[in-house]
Amino acid sequence: MTPAERLSAIRIAKVNHAGEYGAIRIYGAQIAICRHLWPALADRLAVLKAHEIEHCELFITALRGRGGRPCRAMYLWSMGGWALGAASTVLGPNLIWACTEAVEDTVHQHLTDQLAFLRKRDPALHDLIESIRAEEEGHLDLAREQKTHDTWASRAFQALARHSVNLVIWLSTWGESSRMRRDLGVAA
Repeated sequence: MTPAERLSAIRIAKVNHAGEYGAIRIYGAQIAICRHLWPALADRLAVLKAHEIEHCELFITALRGRGGRPCRAMYLWSMGGWALGAASTVLGPNLIWACTEAVEDTVHQHLTDQLAFLRKRDPALHDLIESIRAEEEGHLDLAREQKTHDTWASRAFQALARHSVNLVIWLSTWGESSRMRRDLGVAA
Protein backbone atom coordinates (compact mmCIF):
# COMPACT_ATOMS: atom_id res chain seq x y z
CA MET A 1 0.00 0.00 0.00
CA THR A 2 1.03 3.58 -0.56
CA PRO A 3 1.21 5.81 2.54
CA ALA A 4 -2.11 7.43 1.53
CA GLU A 5 -3.77 4.02 1.12
CA ARG A 6 -2.38 2.88 4.49
CA LEU A 7 -3.83 6.04 6.09
CA SER A 8 -7.21 5.32 4.45
CA ALA A 9 -7.15 1.76 5.85
CA ILE A 10 -6.47 3.15 9.34
CA ARG A 11 -9.30 5.66 8.93
CA ILE A 12 -11.62 2.86 7.84
CA ALA A 13 -10.79 0.80 10.93
CA LYS A 14 -11.10 3.92 13.12
CA VAL A 15 -14.52 5.00 11.88
CA ASN A 16 -15.82 1.42 11.93
CA HIS A 17 -14.69 1.01 15.54
CA ALA A 18 -16.43 4.28 16.44
CA GLY A 19 -19.57 3.24 14.56
CA GLU A 20 -19.76 -0.05 16.42
CA TYR A 21 -19.41 1.85 19.68
CA GLY A 22 -22.29 4.09 18.61
CA ALA A 23 -24.39 1.01 17.84
CA ILE A 24 -23.63 -0.37 21.31
CA ARG A 25 -24.92 2.89 22.79
CA ILE A 26 -28.07 2.80 20.61
CA TYR A 27 -28.89 -0.72 21.74
CA GLY A 28 -27.94 0.10 25.34
CA ALA A 29 -30.50 2.92 25.47
CA GLN A 30 -33.13 0.81 23.75
CA ILE A 31 -32.61 -2.09 26.13
CA ALA A 32 -32.71 0.12 29.23
CA ILE A 33 -36.03 1.66 28.22
CA CYS A 34 -37.50 -1.57 26.82
CA ARG A 35 -36.98 -3.34 30.14
CA HIS A 36 -39.72 -1.03 31.48
CA LEU A 37 -41.96 -0.62 28.45
CA TRP A 38 -41.55 -3.72 26.26
CA PRO A 39 -39.61 -6.35 28.27
CA ALA A 40 -39.90 -9.08 25.61
CA LEU A 41 -38.12 -6.85 23.11
CA ALA A 42 -35.17 -6.17 25.42
CA ASP A 43 -33.81 -9.71 25.16
CA ARG A 44 -33.87 -9.64 21.37
CA LEU A 45 -32.03 -6.31 21.33
CA ALA A 46 -29.46 -7.67 23.80
CA VAL A 47 -28.45 -10.29 21.21
CA LEU A 48 -27.87 -7.55 18.63
CA LYS A 49 -25.90 -5.50 21.16
CA ALA A 50 -23.68 -8.53 21.88
CA HIS A 51 -22.83 -8.71 18.17
CA GLU A 52 -21.90 -5.01 18.15
CA ILE A 53 -19.66 -5.45 21.20
CA GLU A 54 -17.81 -8.25 19.41
CA HIS A 55 -17.48 -6.13 16.25
CA CYS A 56 -16.17 -3.19 18.28
CA GLU A 57 -13.48 -5.38 19.84
CA LEU A 58 -12.47 -6.74 16.43
CA PHE A 59 -12.15 -3.26 14.96
CA ILE A 60 -10.09 -1.88 17.86
CA THR A 61 -7.72 -4.82 17.45
CA ALA A 62 -7.49 -4.14 13.70
CA LEU A 63 -6.97 -0.43 14.33
CA ARG A 64 -4.18 -0.96 16.85
CA GLY A 65 -2.57 -3.57 14.59
CA ARG A 66 -2.25 -0.87 11.92
CA GLY A 67 -0.80 1.69 14.32
CA GLY A 68 -4.02 3.68 14.65
CA ARG A 69 -5.74 5.16 17.67
CA PRO A 70 -9.45 5.38 18.48
CA CYS A 71 -11.47 8.27 17.13
CA ARG A 72 -11.14 11.52 19.08
CA ALA A 73 -14.88 12.10 18.75
CA MET A 74 -16.05 9.00 20.62
CA TYR A 75 -18.21 11.22 22.83
CA LEU A 76 -20.25 12.14 19.71
CA TRP A 77 -20.85 8.48 18.98
CA SER A 78 -21.71 7.85 22.63
CA MET A 79 -24.13 10.73 23.13
CA GLY A 80 -25.59 10.50 19.64
CA GLY A 81 -26.08 6.75 19.89
CA TRP A 82 -27.74 7.00 23.28
CA ALA A 83 -30.04 9.84 22.10
CA LEU A 84 -31.01 7.97 18.92
CA GLY A 85 -31.68 4.77 20.86
CA ALA A 86 -33.70 6.48 23.58
CA ALA A 87 -35.78 8.55 21.15
CA SER A 88 -36.62 5.55 18.98
CA THR A 89 -37.65 3.47 21.98
CA VAL A 90 -39.87 6.11 23.54
CA LEU A 91 -41.69 6.34 20.20
CA GLY A 92 -42.49 2.61 20.22
CA PRO A 93 -41.37 -0.75 18.87
CA ASN A 94 -41.99 0.17 15.24
CA LEU A 95 -39.56 3.09 15.58
CA ILE A 96 -36.99 0.87 17.31
CA TRP A 97 -36.90 -1.30 14.20
CA ALA A 98 -37.06 1.73 11.89
CA CYS A 99 -33.99 3.09 13.67
CA THR A 100 -32.14 -0.21 13.31
CA GLU A 101 -33.07 -0.40 9.64
CA ALA A 102 -31.86 3.13 8.90
CA VAL A 103 -28.59 2.78 10.81
CA GLU A 104 -27.76 -0.64 9.39
CA ASP A 105 -28.65 0.42 5.85
CA THR A 106 -26.39 3.48 6.12
CA VAL A 107 -23.57 1.38 7.56
CA HIS A 108 -24.03 -1.23 4.83
CA GLN A 109 -23.43 1.43 2.17
CA HIS A 110 -20.22 2.59 3.86
CA LEU A 111 -18.96 -0.99 4.29
CA THR A 112 -19.60 -1.80 0.64
CA ASP A 113 -17.48 1.19 -0.43
CA GLN A 114 -14.75 0.18 2.00
CA LEU A 115 -14.65 -3.40 0.73
CA ALA A 116 -14.11 -2.25 -2.84
CA PHE A 117 -11.15 -0.14 -1.72
CA LEU A 118 -9.58 -2.74 0.58
CA ARG A 119 -9.90 -5.84 -1.62
CA LYS A 120 -6.35 -5.64 -3.01
CA ARG A 121 -4.86 -3.17 -0.56
CA ASP A 122 -5.52 -4.72 2.86
CA PRO A 123 -6.93 -8.26 2.47
CA ALA A 124 -7.03 -8.90 6.23
CA LEU A 125 -9.15 -5.80 6.95
CA HIS A 126 -11.25 -6.58 3.88
CA ASP A 127 -12.01 -10.08 5.20
CA LEU A 128 -12.82 -8.75 8.67
CA ILE A 129 -15.25 -6.19 7.28
CA GLU A 130 -16.80 -8.80 4.98
CA SER A 131 -17.48 -11.13 7.92
CA ILE A 132 -18.95 -8.31 10.01
CA ARG A 133 -21.02 -7.00 7.11
CA ALA A 134 -22.74 -10.38 6.83
CA GLU A 135 -23.88 -10.15 10.46
CA GLU A 136 -24.92 -6.52 10.04
CA GLU A 137 -27.03 -7.54 7.04
CA GLY A 138 -28.76 -9.99 9.37
CA HIS A 139 -29.60 -7.07 11.68
CA LEU A 140 -30.95 -5.13 8.70
CA ASP A 141 -33.10 -8.07 7.56
CA LEU A 142 -34.45 -8.57 11.10
CA ALA A 143 -35.34 -4.88 11.39
CA ARG A 144 -37.19 -4.97 8.08
CA GLU A 145 -39.11 -8.07 9.19
CA GLN A 146 -40.03 -6.62 12.58
CA LYS A 147 -41.01 -3.13 11.46
CA THR A 148 -44.77 -3.47 11.34
CA HIS A 149 -45.62 -0.51 9.16
CA ASP A 150 -44.13 2.40 7.27
CA THR A 151 -45.51 5.72 8.47
CA TRP A 152 -44.57 9.35 8.08
CA ALA A 153 -43.08 9.14 11.59
CA SER A 154 -40.92 6.12 10.76
CA ARG A 155 -39.77 7.67 7.48
CA ALA A 156 -38.92 10.95 9.21
CA PHE A 157 -37.08 9.15 12.01
CA GLN A 158 -35.16 7.06 9.49
CA ALA A 159 -34.09 10.19 7.61
CA LEU A 160 -32.93 11.71 10.89
CA ALA A 161 -31.01 8.53 11.77
CA ARG A 162 -29.33 8.31 8.35
CA HIS A 163 -28.29 11.95 8.37
CA SER A 164 -27.09 11.68 11.98
CA VAL A 165 -24.91 8.67 11.20
CA ASN A 166 -23.44 10.32 8.11
CA LEU A 167 -22.84 13.57 10.01
CA VAL A 168 -21.06 11.84 12.90
CA ILE A 169 -18.92 9.89 10.43
CA TRP A 170 -18.01 13.16 8.72
CA LEU A 171 -17.29 14.96 12.01
CA SER A 172 -15.29 12.09 13.46
CA THR A 173 -13.02 12.02 10.42
CA TRP A 174 -12.72 15.83 10.40
CA GLY A 175 -14.38 15.90 6.99
CA GLU A 176 -11.99 13.29 5.61
CA SER A 177 -14.88 10.85 5.06
CA SER A 178 -16.00 12.97 2.09
CA ARG A 179 -12.55 12.70 0.49
CA MET A 180 -12.22 9.07 1.50
CA ARG A 181 -15.64 8.21 0.05
CA ARG A 182 -14.67 9.93 -3.20
CA ASP A 183 -11.33 8.07 -3.23
CA LEU A 184 -13.04 4.76 -2.47
CA GLY A 185 -15.37 5.27 -5.42
CA VAL A 186 -12.50 6.10 -7.74
CA ALA A 187 -10.36 3.22 -6.48
CA ALA A 188 -13.07 0.59 -6.89
